[in-house]
Amino acid sequence: MDFWQRYRAIDARDTRFDGQFFTAVRSTGIYCRPSCPARTPKAANVTFYETSAAAHDAGYRACKRCLPEAVPGTPAWNIRQDVAGRAMRLINDGVINRDGVEGLASRLGYSARQLNRILTQELGAGPLSLARAGRAQTARTLLVSTPMKLADIAFAAGFSSVRQFNETVAEVFAMTPTALRATARHGRAAAGSTALTLGLPYREPFDPGIFTFLAVRAIPGIEAGTTTSYARTLRLPHGDARFTVAYDGGARGRPLTLTVGAVDLRDLPALLSRVRRLFDLDADPEAIDGTLAADSRLAKAVGEAPGIRLPGALDPQELLVRAMVGQQITVAAARTALTQLAAAGSPSTAPGDGLDRMFPTPAEIAAAGHLLRGPRRRTESLLHAATAMADGELDFGYGDDLPGLSAALLPLPGVGPWTVGYVAMRVLGAPDIFLANDAAVRNGIRALAPGGAGTGGTAGPDFREVSPWRSYATMHLWQAAAQAAQSRRPTPSDPAKVMP
Repeated sequence: MDFWQRYRAIDARDTRFDGQFFTAVRSTGIYCRPSCPARTPKAANVTFYETSAAAHDAGYRACKRCLPEAVPGTPAWNIRQDVAGRAMRLINDGVINRDGVEGLASRLGYSARQLNRILTQELGAGPLSLARAGRAQTARTLLVSTPMKLADIAFAAGFSSVRQFNETVAEVFAMTPTALRATARHGRAAAGSTALTLGLPYREPFDPGIFTFLAVRAIPGIEAGTTTSYARTLRLPHGDARFTVAYDGGARGRPLTLTVGAVDLRDLPALLSRVRRLFDLDADPEAIDGTLAADSRLAKAVGEAPGIRLPGALDPQELLVRAMVGQQITVAAARTALTQLAAAGSPSTAPGDGLDRMFPTPAEIAAAGHLLRGPRRRTESLLHAATAMADGELDFGYGDDLPGLSAALLPLPGVGPWTVGYVAMRVLGAPDIFLANDAAVRNGIRALAPGGAGTGGTAGPDFREVSPWRSYATMHLWQAAAQAAQSRRPTPSDPAKVMP
């Protein structure tokens, strides 16, 4: 977007652009979200920034009226596969808090100096400023949403001291933490309860079908899901965690809530980031749906399920295991196999709500060959991948791009383009993956367009017309295939392959 496109967006107070850029006003010294209800400033006084960190570094403070930090994140971090996008995914996951700028730069293959130069040029702020803005956002969320003690919030948000927390909050928001907390109401915790409940902001519309997607794949003891809730245990850098996400479409204010049953406070920023990735809460659904609906094969599906989300991954290594187990078999069969494999996992140190186990680590899987079922070739491939991950020979994650992920995974026996594409969709959040050879995708195409109809009769079989949102088209096709399978009795010659 150029300057005048952004200016028209703030003049219209368009909520679709909240979190996608920030408006700084020289005459007031503050920065706002695009939908800020204040009077539109003169264009001569406006500077637009890609990130709130860039506005901080330029000397601006957050608007007390629109609270620009209380918005969904930037969808560009999944769309962009350049260094800036990859860095932001890792920063949001707390890598700088854990490993510092040197650790972040090492993961991206650059020196700290090179990375600082790249991010400053691309995003207007260096890695430390970007991480600091993330801490401020987490602190604000906890201050206005929970009754946590200020000292606990300081360390949960990633600050190294209470003094640093106080100074940053005062500098960014022009308020003390106590004053910022007073701007919002939050419920009191139940007696003896240590759970945290937070609202999860997102851009409308939101299709709750993602809960069904996760529920039918849930592994007993590790996960539990319904059409409106999802709970699981999760291993994080400093310990085990347990959380629940629930959706109430009829609620006002915050229909999507996260309840954290147990977590080491140092891991809270990473947990928040991974939950947001799991539910694709930083997506721009109106932009996605507008493109998909222009294809006649998808128009009806988009109308019935606006705001469909692309499920992410809470743990990249776990997702690869699940993908390899689920190759060429049904969801039910994959779930059975994964349930057997889950016996290799250790008990959770944070049990509750019927969840008492952790998904097995690569090392535990490598030692659990006797629990694996299926063709010998597939079993050997899975054990080989698990061993490589356990030994550190195979390393991939949120900071990869598609070529790097392909280079890491394709040499593995039993891993082909389908597996790489699926992992890219869910680990990287890559929005433009189309798995043309997937059986469920083909079934979905037949269900949505039995006669092969397409846009203007010239639509391509790879859905190139809806690029860069083909991953979301894939979600609609999987959903159509599942609905078609439910409406008929499956036969052995017509297996409805749905993704793991």
